[in-house]
Amino acid sequence: MSKITEVKAAVETGKTKLIAGLVQEALNEGAAASDILQSMIDAMSIVGDKFSSGEIFVPEMLIAARAMQKGVEVLKPILAGENSLSLGKCIIGTVSGDLHDIGKNLVTLMIESAGFDMIDLGVDASSEKFLDAIKANPDVKVVACSALLTTTMQAMKDTVAAIKGSGLTGFKVIVGGAPITEAFANEIGADGYAIDAGGAAILAKKMVQ
Repeated sequence: MSKITEVKAAVETGKTKLIAGLVQEALNEGAAASDILQSMIDAMSIVGDKFSSGEIFVPEMLIAARAMQKGVEVLKPILAGENSLSLGKCIIGTVSGDLHDIGKNLVTLMIESAGFDMIDLGVDASSEKFLDAIKANPDVKVVACSALLTTTMQAMKDTVAAIKGSGLTGFKVIVGGAPITEAFANEIGADGYAIDAGGAAILAKKMVQ
């Protein structure tokens, strides 16, 4: 088993204590940091699929995400040196009235791992809070809105409308969360929709290319 395969398996199974050492061993053997990162993203994609199908639950998913975070910490200095970690800023938040952050935190980790500098507005973030963050970071490339409740879909719609109607430009708005569909994303005028955290990372990269 190659070290990269071991890294992937360690993320999948949430081996938080072993992952940093395995990532370092893979680097020592000459594996590229970007390839190691991709293996971890692939592992989280598998974890996301298992979660969606009910094979695993939130605790297992969070442990896997934590393992990936530990692995990414080893890679960050190398990726920064390769200028891979400079795709731009991404503002993320769970919309007003919604206090769920597990999904948002996983998406934050995945988009950060893809090479963005993250500005996390937390939960219950009003449209004003999103607009203030965009104004404070005029170089932002992606704004990500999360909603986990059907009752806060209207808040997401209002937030996207406020951002789009603000006259502020130079970035794309992406949305996601349990009740959100691609049709709803199109209806409210979002630039993109992702079904899960892995998809959000791929989408964010696509938005800046």
